[in-house]
Amino acid sequence: MNLYHLILDISSILFCALMLRYFWYRSKFFLRAYQQVGYNNNEFWAWIKSNWDGKIIPVELGIFNLFVFLFILPEDWFPVWPTDATIALTLFSYALFWLTPVKRYKPEKVKKPLVVTNRVKRLLIPFGFAALFLPVFFSYAAYSPAIRLINAQSSFLSFDVILLVFGWVFGAIMIPFFVLFAGALTKPIENRIQEGFKKQARRKLASMPQLKVVAITGSYGKTSTKFMIRDLLKERYSVCTTPGSYNTPMGICKVINNDLQSHHQILILEMGARYPGNIKELCEIATPDVSVVSNVGFAHLETFGSQDVIAREKGVIVDTLKPGGVAVLNADDPRVSKMGQDRINISRILVGLENGEIRANNISYNNSGSEFKVQIENEAETFQSKLLGAHNVQNILLAVGVAHHFGIRAKTMALAAKSIEPVEHRLELKKIGDLTIIDDAFNSNPVGAKNAVEILSQFKSGRRIIITPGMVELGEIEEEENRNFGEAIGKAHLDKIILVGRERSKPILEGILKTEDQEEKVSIVDTLFEANDILKEYATPGDVVLYENDLPDVYNE
Repeated sequence: MNLYHLILDISSILFCALMLRYFWYRSKFFLRAYQQVGYNNNEFWAWIKSNWDGKIIPVELGIFNLFVFLFILPEDWFPVWPTDATIALTLFSYALFWLTPVKRYKPEKVKKPLVVTNRVKRLLIPFGFAALFLPVFFSYAAYSPAIRLINAQSSFLSFDVILLVFGWVFGAIMIPFFVLFAGALTKPIENRIQEGFKKQARRKLASMPQLKVVAITGSYGKTSTKFMIRDLLKERYSVCTTPGSYNTPMGICKVINNDLQSHHQILILEMGARYPGNIKELCEIATPDVSVVSNVGFAHLETFGSQDVIAREKGVIVDTLKPGGVAVLNADDPRVSKMGQDRINISRILVGLENGEIRANNISYNNSGSEFKVQIENEAETFQSKLLGAHNVQNILLAVGVAHHFGIRAKTMALAAKSIEPVEHRLELKKIGDLTIIDDAFNSNPVGAKNAVEILSQFKSGRRIIITPGMVELGEIEEEENRNFGEAIGKAHLDKIILVGRERSKPILEGILKTEDQEEKVSIVDTLFEANDILKEYATPGDVVLYENDLPDVYNE
């Protein structure tokens, strides 16, 4: 073995180490994306299709594959054929310069890193075996004694460079598909584990017959309404509530199994839905005594297909009410106000800004929040709240409807409403340094987005700035709704507009420019982090900044 032979052998080992590093970061990237779509294979497959060129088969792997393909063609197709050593040096050099950087899979900042939960650990077992099979198999084949014998007669190499490179490169390309495979393989196990948690939760609820279950659903406003109900009811009752956006079967089961105690009188649950059947699954865990429906909007229209389908899904929470139960409904939403009309064994309480037996009027806003008058039957009471927006007043009315059913007086509710804190990232009013921040970064929707812009436009204390990527998961109407959102931004005559995502924000920009030529006010960036850098340079003391929606990392362009 000469020095040249030794260098090539060492290079092959370094190539394997470099590719193992590339595998590591690429695997973490796709596992994180899979976790962010809720381990849902359908949504992950849709994300794969929408990111085919940039992330699934990036340019560097495509070119690498092209090299490998060229080198397996018959030698007599080319006037001059490189030696095996030259091929090895070419491919190893390419790998060194193009696959060493992993910025695509290891960004400096991520909004939500991969959380290594027990489910991820279970997922890693089949994924690890699948992902490493190709590189290990082809590496073994490339270094097998038979290959050594052949190459000893024909070149300097003691390995087959094409087999070695093909195994690693093709294996790297297949990583997102191995994530899908591992998810499908572990799904029966996860279903069995989840069913065990559901049975445990049902048994616990059955052991507490005096407990009243309040369930809330709607296209938006669920979490805010849930905490409003909690804050009004806790004036008299011992209440257990799901935290944050815990609105999935496992989130609800976790709270019931771990947090619900014998002294609790009322359990308040938020019920979310991305697909038909989700609400029924949740109601089978905890059948509601009181059902609350905030609205039927466009959220998750991509998976439901139409608002009528969404309305049927949300209506299940009323259909499954226990006999003698109560439905508290948004009277201003025509789809919601009809729910439960055909059930004679339940009561309905309708609330709204314009319709219903419980109403609000004389709404006004200031830097401290909002003030409005609530009419409950023959009783009127002035409410003050730290919350902004007409839709938050509507949510408070839903909470008032529930509290009224449980016998709490209007004056007691008004006192409790003063202490209701904004839900994090939902029109949350903050002071950061000398800036006023309206944080509406969670799960934007067409109604809420326009309301937020209208609220921003009412501030007169400084320049008004919006940072937004627009809205997602609206199916076929997504472009149209983002264009309408852009028109609302244009009509508000804001001082600075920062759009996040060059492709995604195009409809928003079209809407802005439709109202008047405001292009000089608009900056377009790729990430929220870049948007914040522009804000630092532009903003001055007293300015008001609206963060309208903040998409997960899987939506980064």
